[in-house]
Amino acid sequence: MIEFPDSRILLFAKAPLPGRVKTRLIPRIGARQASDLHAELLWRTLGSAAGGLAPLQLWCTPDTLHPLFQEAARAAEVSLHSQVGNDLGERMAYATKTALAEAGSVLLIGADCPVLARSHLRQALDWLAAGRDAVLGPAEDGGYVLLGLRRHHPQLFEGMAWGTGAVLQETRQRLRQLGLTVSELETLWDLDRAEDLQRYRRQVAPLQALASGLPDSI
Repeated sequence: MIEFPDSRILLFAKAPLPGRVKTRLIPRIGARQASDLHAELLWRTLGSAAGGLAPLQLWCTPDTLHPLFQEAARAAEVSLHSQVGNDLGERMAYATKTALAEAGSVLLIGADCPVLARSHLRQALDWLAAGRDAVLGPAEDGGYVLLGLRRHHPQLFEGMAWGTGAVLQETRQRLRQLGLTVSELETLWDLDRAEDLQRYRRQVAPLQALASGLPDSI
């Protein structure tokens, strides 16, 4: 039974191609290990998001054909979608508009936050179901790890300095200007930089072997 059938969780993911993902970690651990880490984080996030909270959509780039995406579709019962747009804002806006054409609310998440738990997703979905217009999951680096919406607001995605520490405050300001009611989750951290890697290894339990498909939490 799905807890929030009128919502959609939109997970944005890059294919784990060496040299194309976790590029800031490559000088520290190499391209192959960086791509393996990216895949590990993606499976972790799938483990938190799949399995009955809300229908899960995996928004993929450069396409949906990578074996990891195909395995996720089989193991986690997610639907696969190709990202559309020239930058992150356009891709998020397209996915949001598309999903809201068939759903009452959406959660946008990425795979870079290893401490984004199922409880965070459920709380965000609860707030949206209770009538909040938006939910924001702040990140320590000045971005956000989650954005929940009940309506499509293109202003939240246009002209944003993605990848900088200004994204969170700019998003908060735009939400206020739109007059939306907003709830915020606790501040979490992303794994993007070399200094985050030791924290991840110290604080987050190692992912179980992937031979069976997905973590036991699904």
